Amino acid sequence: MVSYKRLTPEEVHFAGAALLDPDETTDTDLKEVNPELLLLPQSRRCSITVALLTLGGLIVVLFGIWLLGTIFWLHKPPSTEPHRPPPPAPCSQIPEAWRFDCYPERGAVVTEEMCHARNCCFIQRSQAKTSGRNGVPWCFYTPDYPSYELVSITDTEIGKVGKLLRNKKTYYPKDIDALQMEVLYEEDNRLRVKITDPAEKRYEVPIDVPVVQKKAPNPSYTVDFIKEPFGLIVKRTQTGTVLLNTSIAPLFYADQFLQMSTLLPSRFIYGLGEHRSNFLHDVQWNTLTMWARDVPPMELTNLYGVHPFYLSMESDGMAHGFFMLNSNAMDVALQPAPALTWRMIGGILDFYIFLGPDPSSVIAQYLDVVGKPAMPIFWALGYHLCRWGYKTSNKIWNVVKEMRNYGIPQDVQWNDIDYMDHALDFTYDTVNFSSLPDLVKDLHRHDQHYVMILDPGISNSQLPGSYWPFDEGMKRGIFINDSNGDVLIGKVWPGLTAFPDFSNPDTHEWWYQNLKRFHEKVPFDGVWIDMNEPSNFFDGSLNGCPDNELENPPYTPGILGGTLKAKTVCASARQKISTHYNIHSLYGLMEAKATESALRKITNKRPFVISRSTFPSQGKYSGHWLGDNRSQWKDLATSIPGMLTFNILGIPLIGADICGFGGSTTEELCVRWTQLGAFYPFSRNHNSIDEQDQEPTAFSPAARTAMKEAILLRYSLFPHLYTLFHHAHISGHTVVTPLLFQFLTDEKTYGIDKQFLWGKSLLVTPVLEAGRDYVVGYFPKGLWYDFHTGDSLISSGEEINLQAPKDKINLHLREGSVIPTQRPNATLWVSSGQPLHLIVSLSEDGLAKGDLFWDDGETLDTYEKDQYAYIYFTNTMTSEVLHNHEEATYITVETVSFYGVKTEPENVTVNSQEAAFTYRNNQVLTVTDLGLNLSHNFTISWM
Repeated sequence: MVSYKRLTPEEVHFAGAALLDPDETTDTDLKEVNPELLLLPQSRRCSITVALLTLGGLIVVLFGIWLLGTIFWLHKPPSTEPHRPPPPAPCSQIPEAWRFDCYPERGAVVTEEMCHARNCCFIQRSQAKTSGRNGVPWCFYTPDYPSYELVSITDTEIGKVGKLLRNKKTYYPKDIDALQMEVLYEEDNRLRVKITDPAEKRYEVPIDVPVVQKKAPNPSYTVDFIKEPFGLIVKRTQTGTVLLNTSIAPLFYADQFLQMSTLLPSRFIYGLGEHRSNFLHDVQWNTLTMWARDVPPMELTNLYGVHPFYLSMESDGMAHGFFMLNSNAMDVALQPAPALTWRMIGGILDFYIFLGPDPSSVIAQYLDVVGKPAMPIFWALGYHLCRWGYKTSNKIWNVVKEMRNYGIPQDVQWNDIDYMDHALDFTYDTVNFSSLPDLVKDLHRHDQHYVMILDPGISNSQLPGSYWPFDEGMKRGIFINDSNGDVLIGKVWPGLTAFPDFSNPDTHEWWYQNLKRFHEKVPFDGVWIDMNEPSNFFDGSLNGCPDNELENPPYTPGILGGTLKAKTVCASARQKISTHYNIHSLYGLMEAKATESALRKITNKRPFVISRSTFPSQGKYSGHWLGDNRSQWKDLATSIPGMLTFNILGIPLIGADICGFGGSTTEELCVRWTQLGAFYPFSRNHNSIDEQDQEPTAFSPAARTAMKEAILLRYSLFPHLYTLFHHAHISGHTVVTPLLFQFLTDEKTYGIDKQFLWGKSLLVTPVLEAGRDYVVGYFPKGLWYDFHTGDSLISSGEEINLQAPKDKINLHLREGSVIPTQRPNATLWVSSGQPLHLIVSLSEDGLAKGDLFWDDGETLDTYEKDQYAYIYFTNTMTSEVLHNHEEATYITVETVSFYGVKTEPENVTVNSQEAAFTYRNNQVLTVTDLGLNLSHNFTISWM
């Protein structure tokens, strides 16, 4: 095989150009390049000392020149020029940042003999200075490591199809020697590549993605091919920036090991959920493992969900995205070249590149593939209360009544598993929770709602005929089976359990009937699906798991517990569409889909589902919470990067357990967390069993008042939040937005994850540390206004110290925006009928714009059925009704405040009629007593 090297023009073949000589056919093998011109001298020992003694002083000089060049290359700023691998060199001359791990197995103490057995370079070094789970690899690929050869390529109606051949076996068993590559030019800003085994059908992820019939007319990318070793290079046409370059390390494609590496255009990479980390990932030898797992959030661990999508910023402020459509266990290794390596243990290589060019467009293009999030039912955006350990329904009733008595808004009351009869799904404890049905009816009379938890484990230990969910499930054959074809038995809260197979359509019907039967007893409004990785208190099953290649693959990613079966079911378990080995990480998605469908039929309203385990496309069916966090300041702070990440993953209905789940909170922490939690899209206070109470009514009057004010603030902003969810549903926008999305040329925003925006304009700067009455926030260049007072702040792009007494969260409005707010009340149902107050933050030239989406809040598909109103605000203040509906006739605009009116007006007119107004010294103009019907256009002006 030929070596990895700096490419010559003859070896790079551009998109649309034939790989073959004019007189060759597409079925003819590509001509072999003279190996004598390309192969590096093979060295058994990677020792620069031997080389220097052999070649003498001349090589010393040449090596010194090379080393200086390498140092300069490693330290030069990012460029839009195509990334190129370093020139071929002996092992010790390969820069550390460019060493691609040849021995990635976890727990292996790699020796020189082990490494050389794989024909790789070995250089032992200290790992003390590395910050990630791994360090600079001791064992790494030689520049001439064997890979595939591209032997033919032809044009198709959508792109190209090529044939790849491997002539030398790798160190993983069951190499697939012949591959088919499809390059699909699906959209001008979307490229798809599929590399498959043409001889045998392999597992592919069963989610719906677009099927394209025609090639994109004007793609914003070019695709180049390298014959041998095979490489794929994708560049942005406009700038020449290389977005994908797989030529830097060998491609592997074995039955249970797929590996592909690529260069990254910068170190700014985001996504790759679900992990607890900063929003901006560390590329210093950082490996992220993906395999759904029940584990409290902690760093360097695979958590509940799997999202193999990343967003990458380029050096010029442009952005692109990459989605690997694969659900098998995987590692994603980041290294400081910067580069990334995908390692998966099954499926196919099926990936998309999204060209943006800005990050918001990248997310929208990604969601065009996996599906945009659902529009939530209105009360989902209210304040939720839950705990594990209420112990009786009377205790819940007392909590709800206290919230009402203190005038603290609450829309939803939840129950964790203690409402069940011995933790059995679709039951309730008729002794301790005897009044639960009446409690739910009382909630409904007060325009409140009820959500219950369900776990997927179905008890198999009840007397025959006494537990319909299991008996009926056995009749229908809807449970996961072990490798022998018998029902697999695990253990969860009710004891020994069977697990529904949600890949089976019959299970969806069984699930619906169970929910319907229970709804007739307890008329719940939404469902919380937990433990759905699926979680298992056994490793595998009651009877263990077989010792086979599915349970013990040649390569196991860095999964917590070390095996695929750790705290879940056997990888070899059988499901309707495949083995659990392939579809484990889809379990939560499939359960969410079944639950969402059932709720549609039961309530005939928008379903409300919150799921712990997630996968791409989950936003269509459910929201998510960030799991079993703890009552610690660190958990408060890390909730923001988690929330930002899930917004770019297409699941904007996201939040963390306010005040913390595990451990007992403090009053100060709970106040600050309630202030931040008021700006979670999904805002729920959730507490664990036997911990102290942490609902707002449990604290001192001062703390209770501060929490109440934060929740009232959230309710006042409901029209704005609801409109943001509309744009997420229709256009794939983020609800919670990273600052970098709006300030692409300000690199200081690229790592910010202690502040965030709602939409484009509302900046939230929470206190995240104990004992602070101030907070330091970064303000990108421009004009900002204090949301509460209208005081202006002009920033040059700087950090600013903000006062933050315990009863305040800092909010600022970006210039040029219009934010619709509403008089808050005890529930969103009551609030949603209150008059509007528009807040207008004028730009330096006196302009602003904004919008409002309004409907009945619960009917299915109102946008798709034209049952909505949409109002656009622009030109300082002109209201234009772009789409009308009777819902808008019920709402009036009562007041409008203009921030940044530089001189006091002599008069203000509304639709040419004089109106009452006030003007404050901080340049805030407020027009009052308007009574303008939202369904009619209006104009406000002044002189």
